Amino acid sequence: MSNEKSVPGTRPSPGTRRSLVAGSFDDLRLADVRLLEEAARWGPVHAVLWSDEAVCGWTGKPPKFPLAERYYLVQSIRYIDQVSTCEASAEAGPAPPLAGRPPGTWVVRESEDAEDKRRHCRRMGWEYHVVAQALLEQVPVHPEGTREAAPSPHPEGTREGAPRRKRVLVTGCFDWFHSGHVRFFEEVAALGDLYVVVGHDANIRFLKGDGHPLFPQAVRRYMVGAVRCVRQALVATGHGWLDAEPEIRRIRPHIYAVNADGDRPEKRAYCAANGIEYRVLQRVPKPGLPPRKSTDLRGF
Repeated sequence: MSNEKSVPGTRPSPGTRRSLVAGSFDDLRLADVRLLEEAARWGPVHAVLWSDEAVCGWTGKPPKFPLAERYYLVQSIRYIDQVSTCEASAEAGPAPPLAGRPPGTWVVRESEDAEDKRRHCRRMGWEYHVVAQALLEQVPVHPEGTREAAPSPHPEGTREGAPRRKRVLVTGCFDWFHSGHVRFFEEVAALGDLYVVVGHDANIRFLKGDGHPLFPQAVRRYMVGAVRCVRQALVATGHGWLDAEPEIRRIRPHIYAVNADGDRPEKRAYCAANGIEYRVLQRVPKPGLPPRKSTDLRGF
């Protein structure tokens, strides 16, 4: 049994060849998002998430994150077109529900390649594509949606005659990617075009101490840039609590938004001196999901 939901994006026309990925997508990391990005090369991506019970059946233990949270994270990724959940048990075999769908490509990572999957695709008339693990571990230099483009020369950041949107900037470490980050981005993106500036490794270490960050700046930038509501993701080039000052000068945001635990006098003073609206948002999880903080997830 599956439960399907379309997510924002261009919907394919009937009969369009689709790309399908399936798995638990538990504790979403670089390789998972890279798999979705690679799958998008073969057509609009339909992701099938195994239920909590199915994950237990396959692995012998429950997932780290419940299905509702895994679903929320996956649907937020810009490469996804549609998400389904599947209640299949281990006894049902490894195939996601493909019956009745237009021809497409089942995309799997190298470590999950299996002959029974290949046979299933031949039987269904689907193509089958295996993505090398080495490719999934590479961070693209210019992933889609995070190009280092200069801000628009027009005062409000839009072409003449187009609807005007404010530019909104957030900064942070964003070390262990989780549902709280996505919720924060969605709330801020409602205020305007969202720019995310990720702290560089040396500065994160300076501010938080040894052992930080867990993930290098290129990976952290890629992960936040993969969220569909993020217009651009960059790495800070400054230092201290205002490490993003060079990027702020270049982007010229109308609003600088922070979570309550990221509120700092230096940030307030800088915004007041430069005519930038300063917004402090409370850390509130998506309704129905638990609160998350990267620090609490270290070693989770």
